[in-house]
Amino acid sequence: MRVFERDIDSENDGRRERIRFWSTIVLGAILTGVVGALVVLLARANDNYDRSLGWQTQSMEVISQTRSVDAAIARAEAALGRFAVGLQKEDGRIYEYQWGRARQFLTQLRRNVRDNPKQMALVEQLTREMDSRGAQLGDAALSANYNQTVAAISKYYAAGKGEGIGRIDKVLSEIIANERALLRDRNRLAAADRANLNQAILLFSLLGAGAVVAAIGATFSLIRAEGERRLARREQIFESDRAMHLEAAVEERTAELAHANEALRSEMTEREAAESQLRQAQKMEAVGQLTGGIAHDFNNMLAVVVGGLELAQRWLPGKPEKAQRHLSNALDGANRAADLTRRLLTFARAEPARPEMTPIDESIASFAQLIERTIGDRIALTLDLQADGLACWIDRQQFENALLNLAVNARDAMNGHGSLTIRTLDDGEYEAAALAVQVIDTGCGMSPEVLERVFDPFYTTKPAGQGTGLGMSQVFAFCRQSGGEVQIASTEGEGTSVAMLLPIAKPEPQAVTEAVPGETAGPDTPADALNILVVEDDARVLAATVDAVSELGHTAVACGNPLEAEALVEGRLAEGHGGFDLILSDVLMPELTGPEMVAQLKQRWPELSVLFVTGYAGDASEDAAFGDHDVLRKPFTLTALDQAIRRTGEGRSEGQRLVN
Repeated sequence: MRVFERDIDSENDGRRERIRFWSTIVLGAILTGVVGALVVLLARANDNYDRSLGWQTQSMEVISQTRSVDAAIARAEAALGRFAVGLQKEDGRIYEYQWGRARQFLTQLRRNVRDNPKQMALVEQLTREMDSRGAQLGDAALSANYNQTVAAISKYYAAGKGEGIGRIDKVLSEIIANERALLRDRNRLAAADRANLNQAILLFSLLGAGAVVAAIGATFSLIRAEGERRLARREQIFESDRAMHLEAAVEERTAELAHANEALRSEMTEREAAESQLRQAQKMEAVGQLTGGIAHDFNNMLAVVVGGLELAQRWLPGKPEKAQRHLSNALDGANRAADLTRRLLTFARAEPARPEMTPIDESIASFAQLIERTIGDRIALTLDLQADGLACWIDRQQFENALLNLAVNARDAMNGHGSLTIRTLDDGEYEAAALAVQVIDTGCGMSPEVLERVFDPFYTTKPAGQGTGLGMSQVFAFCRQSGGEVQIASTEGEGTSVAMLLPIAKPEPQAVTEAVPGETAGPDTPADALNILVVEDDARVLAATVDAVSELGHTAVACGNPLEAEALVEGRLAEGHGGFDLILSDVLMPELTGPEMVAQLKQRWPELSVLFVTGYAGDASEDAAFGDHDVLRKPFTLTALDQAIRRTGEGRSEGQRLVN
């Protein structure tokens, strides 16, 4: 009986053990499944949260890089402003460096927004705007690099007034606004992911606590989950602090940039005022240096004109041959005064190079009088011109400016006392195809160290305020622009010799339209006599011009008001006279200028032939108003008027009227 009961107990124990075993297996499987599911859920929530943090970091980097692009552009433009005003090479290098940094930040920005089509489109627009802005600023930098101060400041000022910088600021602001909106969405998503992660961790912790009661493995899993939760929390806190620091850094940098921009604007305003005062002082100083000599020259010329006319008036009734001599002297004095006026007006004109066939000896001889007045009476000027008949294809005004720069440098080197020699050579001493223009002084000379840097822009040995350091660099630029070169030799205590080597130009063949040799303008009617309408608002000038045209054998019709020109042309056609061959018009007239009058006439008669006559020497940009019409400068001689009228008639068939 006991054996039977023991067997029954053993069977019951075995059954309980099997139940316990399978229960443990099932419970372990359930716990394992639950733990596995929780692990998967926790891993997914953690991945989502890490991805959200990564998006937050990317947005902060995009904002920071956008601010960096804006800051680099601001520094580059500020450096370019200083470069254009002061022409300091260090400012030019700063401009290039800051603009390069802006390009680097733009590249990083493009890489960070490549997965956002909207932001990528804005970055591409920003790239195009920066390319356009870089080309505009680069033009100003190039002018400053070639020491063209006025052009550099003008281009920089025009760039500042342009709409490019406004479009760049607008694109940058739009990128930041979009990224901040995206950052807010990502912050909300990160908060949701963080809540899900916290919920998963809490559930895992609760089940882990229950697993501690069931098994040691569940306890281990709970400890591990708790460790992961703490690690995630620390990472969350770290990323949150990092985001806060980044936002604070962006705000601080924005404030610094605003302050720096305000300081730069204030500095630019002060510098512009100082530059304006300096330019005015230099202008008045230059005017003061030339006023005495110019007044003396004009008085001498006027004395010749007035005295010659007065003597001619006395001798005309009895001895016309003596009167003719005095009239010739008066005409020569008037021509010299007109030439001096034209030279002074064109000397300061800001115009591009206009090369022409220039006889060098003749140009130096005609310019010597201004050089004498500039260097002073204590310096003896000697002209040794040995290149008679040779000419160069150069800009005459730039050549005379370079010659004057060398003369002024020689004067300063001689301390206002010594001898200055201007010599031209073509004897094979230099290159065979070059004409040498030497400027030799007896001044203090230069040391080898100074001689090495003499052509560097802004380098000067003169005291502060007495030299810009641009004279020799302008001479160097003129020679290179003209296809030549410049050589310099100097000995301390003995003097300096500067030689401009200019290519000799071959004379151009004479045009087939030139007058026949021996043919001169006179009172006889020429075979190609023209009907000319003379438009001039000044009655005395109108009468003199009409007489001059008639003296050349042409038929002249006077018009004292440009508003009446159209009626005169139309009336002449109605009378059957065949119209006018040429309109000879003044430029500056009240109510209607010459170019405006011609534009109205050409709407009805497009083939109209026009010759402008003006005494105004304005800026080179105003020449565009003349179009392709010839311009005769006042005062003019009969020969110059005859040549100008003949030039306007070239290509016109015999007897043809341009208004018919």
